[in-house]
Amino acid sequence: MHHVQSAGLRERKKQRTRQALATAALRLFAEQGYEETTIADIAAAAEVSPRTFFAYFPSKEDVVFAEIDDRLAEVRERLARRPPGETPLETIRDSVLNVLEALVTEHGEYGAVQVRLVLERPALQARALQRLHEAQLEVAGRLRELCPDIDEIDAMAVSGLAIGCMQAVLTHCRRHGMDPGTTRAALDRALMIMERGLGSIPALHKAAP
Repeated sequence: MHHVQSAGLRERKKQRTRQALATAALRLFAEQGYEETTIADIAAAAEVSPRTFFAYFPSKEDVVFAEIDDRLAEVRERLARRPPGETPLETIRDSVLNVLEALVTEHGEYGAVQVRLVLERPALQARALQRLHEAQLEVAGRLRELCPDIDEIDAMAVSGLAIGCMQAVLTHCRRHGMDPGTTRAALDRALMIMERGLGSIPALHKAAP
């Protein structure tokens, strides 16, 4: 029991360090510019060593995508453990809802900084596109595990719709500096539109045994 607790505690501490690094990086990028900010600066602002920075992020570019990577990891995990009696549509909705909570509360004012960096910098734009593509492929793969009778084109379309829909609306909200309440309402609308689109696929309505 003690071992499980200490493992959970370690995990939370790691997550806090990771988040401190990501928030410090975005704050410094906003204050002094992306090129001007070094990894040593980010580490110092988060009160860790540069070596610790590299334990969490391979490069300065990767720290920009920390939040998105974390949210996708959560979606993967949720899609992998589907409770008995739950339909794939319910599993998808639940995993998206969990992500919404985090997206609205995390990074706050620095969300706009992150979006601006990605839109302004070709290298970050290329990285964002690559991540988006990988996420769509992976979610489609998980969907096919979740409901083996789903058509592979349907699985790709569902994945593209879910990820593209949320990403487009979140980017819009952050670009325009919308407050958390407005952002949440916008993402809820996006979720409703997504569900309507997904409702047309019969395989998503079959409950797990």
